[in-house]
Amino acid sequence: RNKVMEHIKTKIEDHILSIFLDRGKSNAIDTQLLKELIDTLESSQQNEAIYGAILIGKENFFSAGLDLITLFQYDEDQIREFWNLFLEATSLLAAFPKPIVAAISGHSPAGGCVLALCCDYRIMAEGNFVIGLNEIPVGLIVPESIFQLYAFWIGKRNAYQNLLEGKLLSPVEAKTQGLIDDIVPANILFNTAAKKLKQITQFNQKTWQTSKLNFRKEIILKLRENREETIQRILEQWWLPSTRSILKSIIENLTSKK
Repeated sequence: RNKVMEHIKTKIEDHILSIFLDRGKSNAIDTQLLKELIDTLESSQQNEAIYGAILIGKENFFSAGLDLITLFQYDEDQIREFWNLFLEATSLLAAFPKPIVAAISGHSPAGGCVLALCCDYRIMAEGNFVIGLNEIPVGLIVPESIFQLYAFWIGKRNAYQNLLEGKLLSPVEAKTQGLIDDIVPANILFNTAAKKLKQITQFNQKTWQTSKLNFRKEIILKLRENREETIQRILEQWWLPSTRSILKSIIENLTSKK
């Protein structure tokens, strides 16, 4: 594939695929980023030269989540396409057969956290950063599949309380809850992730991959089933005047900071 990638850079080195999120300052997620992520995952999952992958953001931001400023302007068809792509990217990432480590280089709220949750390990840069799912205060519906994905790592009680409070956690809190596995200085983040992969890829890969997909069967199924219905629910909420007005004030806040 010789498609020009605008928001995702990749390199393969030492049998490790690095997937660099690279969109603006904060890696906010739009349709284009999702399409490129999907292309990257599809073309690399069967590539024999790749033993594992690292998903990494940029300094201070893994991903700020959905690009609400852009999404707010989307019409009915565009927003439906966006959510389709978001659920597809999440499914592919969660079902990626090879080990994949999220190198969380900074803030990782909402959609950014969802991408990290799909990975096998999460290593976070130390600093004044937040991670978690804060959709509910924003007026967005969290699909049950995303709740299950969150609970897969931190247990149902924590997932339930965090979600209903829209709670964002510091790296230390996130590590205590088991949401992330390690906190390291930013300058060794990538190498720590690579070291983790090398450790896992020593095992028989066939055995490892079969086991991974086996242990995640329920999650993968949940992410794939009832997609139309899930999107319908998200969209109903999305177009409510109350949601629009919350989104509007968030966007005004974001744009006045710039």
